[in-house]
Amino acid sequence: MLTIGLTGGIGSGKSEAAKLFQQLGVPVIDADKIAHQLVEPGTDTLSEVARAFGEAILTAEGRLDRACLAGIVFNDPTKKKRLENIIHPRVREQIRLNKHQYKDEPYIVVVIPLLVESGQLDLVDRVLLVQAPESTRIQRVSIRDRRHEEQIRAIIQGQADDAVRQAAADDMLDNTGTLDDLQPLVLQLHQQYLTLARIKHNAETPAVS
Repeated sequence: MLTIGLTGGIGSGKSEAAKLFQQLGVPVIDADKIAHQLVEPGTDTLSEVARAFGEAILTAEGRLDRACLAGIVFNDPTKKKRLENIIHPRVREQIRLNKHQYKDEPYIVVVIPLLVESGQLDLVDRVLLVQAPESTRIQRVSIRDRRHEEQIRAIIQGQADDAVRQAAADDMLDNTGTLDDLQPLVLQLHQQYLTLARIKHNAETPAVS
């Protein structure tokens, strides 16, 4: 099985690209969704986060107050790293477990927004970078999340820059345009990945004498 790591900066269109792969029948594992599931009420992960950052990060219903937690860690690198040290290893392990159930598939896509920054390149065989101009990304996130431009730029500054991502990428997907523009590009990559998956499978399958 070939594992494609799909990554890109905020607002680049990772989710839309992932949906198009899913429509083609490709299994998709989303690291952000796993991270959300790990901090559901009653989980060990949420308990550890609460011990690390205080009960104030919990709502009255015992759920994670994401805005409160973000306010605590966003501008504090030490606290941010502490949170990552709690979350990232658990996400990593769950990705490994989820990958195993798709071992008979030609290839899968694993969406990891901070793939490069979190040093998880060993989880994937190839890196697919979704790209769009910064101005386009800011506009998309402003509409989607109703964030101020200053907030979005601060998030961008906290992520790897385009040059670093490009250096790690095997493939790039230009998402400057519309979904109609993106669809044929994804289909082209799909055919490429099926071919690469067959090559990988043949290389790993012992010859029968």
